[in-house]
Amino acid sequence: MATDVPANNSFLPDLCSTRAVLVVVVVAELMALVVTLVATYYDGFSVGRLAITSLFVQWVGLTSAALVCQLRNRLNRLPPAWTSIAVVLLVAAGTLLFSVLARLIMAWVSGGALEMEVWSTGILVNGLIAAIIAGLVMRYFYVQEQLRQKGQAELQARIQALQSRIRPHFLFNSMNIIASLIAVDPEGAEQVVEDLSVLFRASLKNSGNEASLEEEFELCRRYIHIEKLRMGERLQVEWDIQVDTKSVKIPLLTLQPLLENAIYHGIQPLAAGGLVTIRALLDNGNLVLSVSNPKPEGDGHHKGNRMALENIRHRLEALYGDDVAVESRPQQKQYEIEIRYPLQ
Repeated sequence: MATDVPANNSFLPDLCSTRAVLVVVVVAELMALVVTLVATYYDGFSVGRLAITSLFVQWVGLTSAALVCQLRNRLNRLPPAWTSIAVVLLVAAGTLLFSVLARLIMAWVSGGALEMEVWSTGILVNGLIAAIIAGLVMRYFYVQEQLRQKGQAELQARIQALQSRIRPHFLFNSMNIIASLIAVDPEGAEQVVEDLSVLFRASLKNSGNEASLEEEFELCRRYIHIEKLRMGERLQVEWDIQVDTKSVKIPLLTLQPLLENAIYHGIQPLAAGGLVTIRALLDNGNLVLSVSNPKPEGDGHHKGNRMALENIRHRLEALYGDDVAVESRPQQKQYEIEIRYPLQ
């Protein structure tokens, strides 16, 4: 039974890119040099032989790459085995054709020696060598694709595990709030259940999903609403938003864990509570988010944030690369976390 190819299959790379063309040229030239050096066992080294061999190999290599590039989308719809066979046959057929053409051209240049045999064993050898090399290259592409898919699956699993972490004590506190409100404020208890369900639903979404900054802020507002029922006026929140929250994208549950840490380790230890400030702005094509809160005595806040910062950094780097920055900025009376990543 034939195996379906995933929709995002990219078994064949894009050979039309400048980098790919450069690689083809360099590899073809190295192959021409190797062939010429091997020939020195039977004949002396000749610059002319190297030039002719280089011209032929470059001709075959660049033409084959161009054909594969043009047929890439169609070939990638086939199972990997059929794709490999098709490319090998394409390269071998092209090599045989170019070998015959090269032999005819050489015969014409030599001055009327067209009676010489056009087809020879050497041409078949050229086709066989080309098929072997094409098969090795396709095997390399296949292994690279398998490694990419494996790495992507592992990365998605790791990100999903990081995203799905919601503190157990937050769940227990929310359940206690609901239990205490059922008798005295049924509508408030119902609202807490709704807020809690939205937070858990967000944690169970696909890890690669991005949402608008407005959606992330809405999750934060629901979380703050639950905590305010528990902490009352001790918890104050200030929003300083200088971006279009509906157009800016952000991975789900990026800001909420920092807000949670700010409340648990910055506000809760203080008898009088304090102010949590959330900022968002644009800076040279980067989105800058920060969460600041009062700094209580001791270093518990530092320990509590370490894991959250590492989790967020790993998720953002997986999506946006090495241009991500997640920094803690402890001051004498304030503790601030800043996130910076490029907007796509």
